[in-house]
Amino acid sequence: MIRKVYLPEGFKASDIPELFAEEHIQFETIDICNWPDKFPYKPTVEFALAHTGKNILIDYRVVEKTSRAAAGEDFGNVWEDSCVEFFSSPDGKVYYNLECNCIGKILLAKGESRHNRIPAPAEIAAKIERWASLGDKPFAERPAGPWEVCLIVPAEALNLASFDGLQLKANFYKCGDLLETPHFLSYAPIDTPDPDFHRPEFFIPIAFE
Repeated sequence: MIRKVYLPEGFKASDIPELFAEEHIQFETIDICNWPDKFPYKPTVEFALAHTGKNILIDYRVVEKTSRAAAGEDFGNVWEDSCVEFFSSPDGKVYYNLECNCIGKILLAKGESRHNRIPAPAEIAAKIERWASLGDKPFAERPAGPWEVCLIVPAEALNLASFDGLQLKANFYKCGDLLETPHFLSYAPIDTPDPDFHRPEFFIPIAFE
């Protein structure tokens, strides 16, 4: 159950770690290596969620050998960077992919399969508040140390009125397609011969308080 929290006035994405610590929001691990023969590397990845009714709050924490942030704008190839992802389907048909690299640049799109995805309008993407511990400037692959990204995602980004009492299906991922050591981790298992995150049949139920 994703807990509901109440935010003080002026709350920012950078305040999420402190809030989650105060509210004892539990972190989960993204640690399933579905393709160990081809991509055995497993960085340490965890995430935590809460909601306010109008927004989802997401905190990702990552420890990896090297990090990359070539995409310096939204709707770039963030999955090729050090990237964390939240895929979700509120209606069991259309699903949304919210992908974020380690400097808080995002990709948000919707559709029924990996083909013919419809990007979110730029004004909707701009409403997703972000904070990244590594800053917001692109950089070439390098050892960057542990990093953290926090997001405040409004309900309208998923074409919803509210998260109150919502039931949806989702999965969470960590990837780095063009890193020196590519990797593809998931929260819930995926049964495909090759890495493929666009598989809503492997999403799992998530309930919101």
